Amino acid sequence: MEQGEAAPPPGGSEEEEDDLGYRLFPDRNKKQQSFLVRSLFTFHNKCQLMLRMTLNTNPYAQLLLEAMKQSGCTVFNDRHFSCENCDGCVSGGFDSATSQIVLCQNNIRQQSHMNRVVTHELIHAFDHCRAHVDWFKNVKHLACSEIRAANLSGDCTLMNEIARFKFGLKGHHQTCVRDRAIRSILAVRKVSKETAEKAVDEVFDACFNDLEPFGRIPHSKTDAKRAYRDFQNRDRYNANL
Repeated sequence: MEQGEAAPPPGGSEEEEDDLGYRLFPDRNKKQQSFLVRSLFTFHNKCQLMLRMTLNTNPYAQLLLEAMKQSGCTVFNDRHFSCENCDGCVSGGFDSATSQIVLCQNNIRQQSHMNRVVTHELIHAFDHCRAHVDWFKNVKHLACSEIRAANLSGDCTLMNEIARFKFGLKGHHQTCVRDRAIRSILAVRKVSKETAEKAVDEVFDACFNDLEPFGRIPHSKTDAKRAYRDFQNRDRYNANL
């Protein structure tokens, strides 16, 4: 989740007192309003426009959409994205029960933020598509996807860390990824900080080095464009074998 993640389904089978993060996404359990009514609200309209811009122009998102399509999980804007009001501490989440990405229209104000949130959540959706992720009972599975999302989405780029007034030299990217993965787990699961840290540390090396579908850590939009081009060329090469 951004900042949180993998928004879960109502009525999960975990401990009764653990709502699996749904408290952060109150609109999930409300009857959906008509498109006309929703369009009258500025936040919703702006969210939809920024989402469209991300899907049409952002290389991170475009690569992930293409990879999911090739994996048999084609993403449709109207079906798989939902702009909703959320708790103030989160920007988005992935609801595996509905295979839907929640975008927090009251918390996403800038296009660059939308780009990052959509990418982060699409990585969760990609993991959900390609692997048997037990989002609700296996905290290591959640930790792995959170590590990958923080690592590959641009969450921990130098410019984003400077904007957070966090500076570092050697190993700072890995530190950022670890910290954000732990924070995301704590946002959506009622587990101790020690439990979250242990889950992240136990899977960190394997999941940090799992760079699919980018094939590299895209530290910038230029890196993401190269990764997208390489992905397309790899697909053409495989098609010609």
